[in-house]
Amino acid sequence: MRTVVLHYHLFKNAGTSLDAVLKRNFDDAWVTQEFPAMSGNNSALVADWIAGSPKGAAYSSHTMTGPLPEIEGVRVIPVILLRDPLTRIRSAYQFERRQVANTLGTQLARAHDFEGYVRARLEVAGDRQCRNFHTTILARMIPGAGDELTRAKASVSRLRDAGVVGLVARFDETMERLTKRLRPVWPSFDWQQTRANTSEKADPVEMNPALEALLREANAQDIALLDWVKATF
Repeated sequence: MRTVVLHYHLFKNAGTSLDAVLKRNFDDAWVTQEFPAMSGNNSALVADWIAGSPKGAAYSSHTMTGPLPEIEGVRVIPVILLRDPLTRIRSAYQFERRQVANTLGTQLARAHDFEGYVRARLEVAGDRQCRNFHTTILARMIPGAGDELTRAKASVSRLRDAGVVGLVARFDETMERLTKRLRPVWPSFDWQQTRANTSEKADPVEMNPALEALLREANAQDIALLDWVKATF
């Protein structure tokens, strides 16, 4: 059976650092592609991508959404990194202020200070970058009528069974777990400490108590999810 690594590259969750590890190990067999949202489920497109590129071994995308793809004759090892939501939002703002692009996020980041950026994004209907970002993505992996936090936790359990759910704050330990998971298939897989595309050297942004309270309320499910993942890591 063919085995592939599938990296859910979440925005500002050390995904570029993880991709650097995968590229170093898999070279041209590391591939990346982006997908339309397809109303929150583009798993069929992801499955077609994997099936249609048989030389690939490690697949990475920012825009995969929906259940873990199933491909006949292919074992999928998923990997996803989670991060403290307030830290991630701060990092996203710093990155989007500097990013050479013309997206909603970059427009808002350049037009506002951090508080203005957060408040503007929270007012955009359907925008989840500053509101329970992780919970939304994970809940979509198990579509249904249940509440998002319950479905997100169930997704974490499924992903752990098949692959690795890591933490940005424990990146080295996450890489050790990924190495242990992959070496039975790729005995030469290894990694070295690396952090790519970081925003920590950017100018610091202020978070006053009112803004922190607003973000904690808007990300209550993400905070609960991360606490649960940490407790069961």
